[in-house]
Amino acid sequence: MKGKFITLEGPDGSGKTTISKIVYDKLSAEGYKVLLTREPGGIDISEQIRNIILDKKNITMEARTEALLYAAARRQHLIEKVKPALDDDYIVICDRFVDSSLVYQGVARKIGIDEVYQMNLFAIGDIMPDLTIFFDIPYEVGLARIEKNARVVDRLDLESKEFHKKVYEGYMIICDKYSDRITKIDANRTIEEVADQVIAVIKSEL
Repeated sequence: MKGKFITLEGPDGSGKTTISKIVYDKLSAEGYKVLLTREPGGIDISEQIRNIILDKKNITMEARTEALLYAAARRQHLIEKVKPALDDDYIVICDRFVDSSLVYQGVARKIGIDEVYQMNLFAIGDIMPDLTIFFDIPYEVGLARIEKNARVVDRLDLESKEFHKKVYEGYMIICDKYSDRITKIDANRTIEEVADQVIAVIKSEL
């Protein structure tokens, strides 16, 4: 791989999706070869799996089933879209990657970080992000943003506040565990300020 694999992580409502589009536009305008994608999704098969995972009707989905579906979507997306772009020297910016599984299923669903990581090794092999940017924002603020913006609510958005609290606590654990790869930014600022932080961190990696 010759390109740079950059992933964005954060609790729901942290602003990753909005900021990622701004960052993509700015870097592209400066002449960088950039690919913006997301997990779960990014390609047809993975988007179909995403629909199953996030469908509000699927309330009986068991934790390990959920984790395996994320891993399956991740594998197809990685092989079909991410790796070819990296081989073609692109900067790949991905909204969520394996860290989300470590936190949401490993911590909040109580499967265990190491267990979920081992499960995902089969999917990702030796491909890990060169850089992960964590959008640090209190989970209560993120949930309030979702409610205020009237965003389409999915199955995970409907989880209890305690679940989202555990997600945030899980992110604190992995930010410490993988501090050599993960950079925290203050996501409780204006959109422009957060975008500038992200661009600065990415350029420092480049």
